Amino acid sequence: MSHDDSFDPAAGSAPDLQILGDEITLQPSGYVEPEAGANEGKEEALMNQFASFRAEPLQFLREVSLYVSGQGWRAYNRVVGQPVFYPGFSDNMKSMVLAAPLLKKRIADLADNRVAVEEKEGLLNRDDKDYVVKRAHRRNVLESGLQEVADKLTDDMICKMESKTFIRGAYYLTTQLLTRAYHQGIHVSSEEVLRLRKVADVAAKKKQSIIFLPSHRSHVDYVSLQLICYRLGLTLPVVVAGDNLNFPLVGSFLQHAGAMWIRRAFGDDALYTTLVQSYIDTLLQEGYNFECFIEGGRSRTGKLLPPKFGILSFILDSILSGRVEDAIICPVSTQYDKVIETEGYVTELLGMPKRKENLADFLSGGSSILSLQLGRVDVRFHEPWSLRKFVDEQLARLPKIPPGLDTDHRNPEVRAVREKMLRTMGYKVLGDINAVSVVMPTALIGTVLLTLRGRGVGKQELMRRVEWLTARVRAKGGRVAHFGNAPLSEIVDRGLEVLGKDLVGVVEGLPEPTYYAVDRFQLSFYRNMTIHLFIYEALVSVAMYTRVKLGGGPSMQDISYTDLRAHVLFLSSLFRGEFIFAGAGLATNLDNTLRGLEHDNVVRLDRDADGNITTIGLSHEERKAGRENYDFYCFLIWPFIEASWLAAVSLMGLTPPPGQDDDIWLEQNKVQNSAQLLGKTLYHQGDLSYFEAVNKETLKNSYSRFEQDQMVHVVKSKDPKIPPRVQLDASWRPSRDPRTGALRADGKLWDFTEKIASARREGKNRRDGATVSSRVLHLTDELGRKLYDEAVSGEGAKSKVPSRLNSEERAMLERSVGEARLRRKLEGRANL
Repeated sequence: MSHDDSFDPAAGSAPDLQILGDEITLQPSGYVEPEAGANEGKEEALMNQFASFRAEPLQFLREVSLYVSGQGWRAYNRVVGQPVFYPGFSDNMKSMVLAAPLLKKRIADLADNRVAVEEKEGLLNRDDKDYVVKRAHRRNVLESGLQEVADKLTDDMICKMESKTFIRGAYYLTTQLLTRAYHQGIHVSSEEVLRLRKVADVAAKKKQSIIFLPSHRSHVDYVSLQLICYRLGLTLPVVVAGDNLNFPLVGSFLQHAGAMWIRRAFGDDALYTTLVQSYIDTLLQEGYNFECFIEGGRSRTGKLLPPKFGILSFILDSILSGRVEDAIICPVSTQYDKVIETEGYVTELLGMPKRKENLADFLSGGSSILSLQLGRVDVRFHEPWSLRKFVDEQLARLPKIPPGLDTDHRNPEVRAVREKMLRTMGYKVLGDINAVSVVMPTALIGTVLLTLRGRGVGKQELMRRVEWLTARVRAKGGRVAHFGNAPLSEIVDRGLEVLGKDLVGVVEGLPEPTYYAVDRFQLSFYRNMTIHLFIYEALVSVAMYTRVKLGGGPSMQDISYTDLRAHVLFLSSLFRGEFIFAGAGLATNLDNTLRGLEHDNVVRLDRDADGNITTIGLSHEERKAGRENYDFYCFLIWPFIEASWLAAVSLMGLTPPPGQDDDIWLEQNKVQNSAQLLGKTLYHQGDLSYFEAVNKETLKNSYSRFEQDQMVHVVKSKDPKIPPRVQLDASWRPSRDPRTGALRADGKLWDFTEKIASARREGKNRRDGATVSSRVLHLTDELGRKLYDEAVSGEGAKSKVPSRLNSEERAMLERSVGEARLRRKLEGRANL
């Protein structure tokens, strides 16, 4: 195939570094046309795979000896950053944490509070002549006990970077595993790595930490970042890890390689919370590098998740309090040709409970990946920035800084400011990650296959669409993975090979090979890696589709700017927890998107005499091309439209059945499981076009949005044994037929559902309005009745979840509803 301009290196683009074991190789930024008569350049791996013991026993033993003896860079002696991996490291860290003034004050306060309680309960008698002595003794006993608990918790939590020999062996072992699974190695940008080293040099001199905030799609994320830091001679970051991974042997291995263990939930444990804060303070005060995942858990859907603020809140407190002068934030993107865990993600997203991590699964998984051919890992580092400067800029925008910003977390004014700062910081990091992310060939192929109208696509057409999509990614400022001198046909072949026949099938015996999506649900993981680049175009396209789907002549399918803007505003609000939107505002983003679509000959814009856009329609060129580009944008977003519609329909079933007490509360998890069951039924009955719409994570995001808008209320009990419970707000409940008791297609929730439905893809054998108002509405009502029957039948049983709120929970609900209303007034703005 002839070389196409769309695969030329971007102007000024730095070459990649490819890391494979012991070798680091420069790699061109894109396709390079070989000179006439010259041999075509061969792609070299940055880390060559290590020798196999069976195939090359002597070479294998030589490599092991190099790591044991610490030859050259393997010694890990001259690192950029604070010293780690020396005997006594853990004891030094532990003593610093336990000596932290913040922790000492917390222990003293807890002891004082307990003494006061014992006095109130009569356990300490004020009239006793030895009262002062007994009180002091009791307080000392309590403090001593709390210090012992803190000592044990600290030892369990902190990472233990003790031995150079250990880390050399750990590097060798993990690289063995990683480069056999990802046989094309780890790729980084040479420009970004050089910039990172310069920042690390300056930070080390100032004794400042680099806080790595990576995206999180796989357990390989933190492994790859540790390997890069080791290979390039940077101090390994301390990695925040959930204690669910702290199981025998593996937990100790990870802790000595850089993991710090924290509980998945802290509850009201004041001592543990302060201990975590003291440890983070100590790490940042001493300038140790730090790593936590901005999304919290791994993304099961392929795209970035909304930010989680738990650890970020501790980091922010360190800066706001002045206990830490500054730290450097470095957002990191990690992309894969194929993610090892996707098959497990699919089962979880379809409703199967997540399996608890254990040693047997770890060992079997470790041995199985040796035979995989998963392509490559691409790691990209955004330009690091000062956290202190960010915080100062945010504080400067406030009309006044509330007192106690770092301590008085119960003050509503303080909470509002902190939440806004954390949210701004979280979404800035996500935006930075998206800005440097590269799109892998598997993502290009998966996106093309899931945005076609036909059942399959021929090889030439597949390459043409991949080529078009590559050009669109670059035009949007995105990056496509570098593949040296490889032509497009080879890149596509590599991608198809990595995806495998379980995801992409091929029909042989035809005039040309024809490829089709075998597992659309799993393939959607790779499509979702590109959607952030085109979210604005997708929203505009489905807003236009509300008219296009009505048919008629071209003029009948035009939409006014006012109507388009209103629908895009509605959809951007609907998906505010699903996608990362730019902060320029609705008017600017919409205007830029429309101009871009006009430039690409997808839409036609009619303007008035003043140049203002009045009407939008599909261009003549796009209609002539069979609407393939317009359809592409619609196909990207339609599965999410379907999921939101499904979630809204499922809410109808939360209306109390006839004769039922309307103050019954339902288990949140059961409600969401019921919504998923409804979706599976509707898909198999033809009322739902995309099976991806039953994705559990997407449904949860919709329910979170409904909760924020007070369509449903969620109560979380202080008792950890009682799961969250939900109730549909009375103002959103549809009415019932007084004669039959059936739900009626009316009210706010029905109108809301219909508004979503107007952008749904038209089904071949259905018409949305009539279908939803009859059969689908009846089905969701039946499922809702079952939820109510289960809730009511469990009343009074000790093992059951209470279906009614106690007085404390009702007070919490009223408080949260009031705060949510106030927040919506303060933050009511477009999210696009």
